Amino acid sequence: MMKKWTAVLLLTAMTAGLAACGSNKGADTNTDAPAQNESTEETVTTETSGAAQNADIQGTITLAAAASLEKTFTEHLIPIFETQYPEVSIEGTYDSSGKLQSQIEAGADVDIFFSAALKQMEALQEEGYIAEDASVDLLENKIVLIVPAGNESGYTSFEDIVNADMIAIGDPESVPAGQYGKEALENLDLWSSAEGKLSLGTNVTEVLNWVAEGSADAGIVYATDAASMTDKVSVVAEAPEESVSRVIYPVAELKETKNKDAAEAFMEFLQSGEALDVFKAAGFSVNAQE
Repeated sequence: MMKKWTAVLLLTAMTAGLAACGSNKGADTNTDAPAQNESTEETVTTETSGAAQNADIQGTITLAAAASLEKTFTEHLIPIFETQYPEVSIEGTYDSSGKLQSQIEAGADVDIFFSAALKQMEALQEEGYIAEDASVDLLENKIVLIVPAGNESGYTSFEDIVNADMIAIGDPESVPAGQYGKEALENLDLWSSAEGKLSLGTNVTEVLNWVAEGSADAGIVYATDAASMTDKVSVVAEAPEESVSRVIYPVAELKETKNKDAAEAFMEFLQSGEALDVFKAAGFSVNAQE
């Protein structure tokens, strides 16, 4: 009888011990949960606070940017900025820097000008549209010679351009890519041989499309433009460094911007690490002087 009661007591003690263990496990789990919830709430609070702060900046910004920047802005940078600043809308117009300069001089309502060359930016500064210290030389590009993809012309250098029947190039009078192209050809003693074969485009995108569709045997564009259409064009050569000036892209806020807070926020964003990474992914280099 004594053995029976001893067994019962032992069984009871074991049951109580297991129950206690189960209770402790539950307590441990419940202790962790509030810590996780606090971390999540802190993250949400931080994001909400940032969005609320950015929401104080409102309105529309008009961006006038070189045609070679269009894809980078429309597909990447503008969506990112408008997510960070939900009350700000970016309206972009893209063309040759020379045409955009003329539009600004004619009174176009522009807040930010992003040129593909220093010439147009400096002209607007001299005319008083942009403060002298407002321009940032942000990016750098390269000038390349392209042919239609699959082309069997055998071109391997700029010197081979003299063998082409039609050469597409931006109009040097208004298109920076054309100005750089002409400079390279002149310094390589090729301009006189190529001049009679030139087809002048109104912007670099038009030149790229002519070569892509085979309307021109060769063309001179920016490296970033060629990189955006690798299935339709092939890069033959990069303009020799000594043949052409550095291709610098300056950006600036105009003096007469009607939305200074939003324009300043956009300028700051364009110089951020996040935006510069997007530019790099598109093939641009960040100007080493910045």
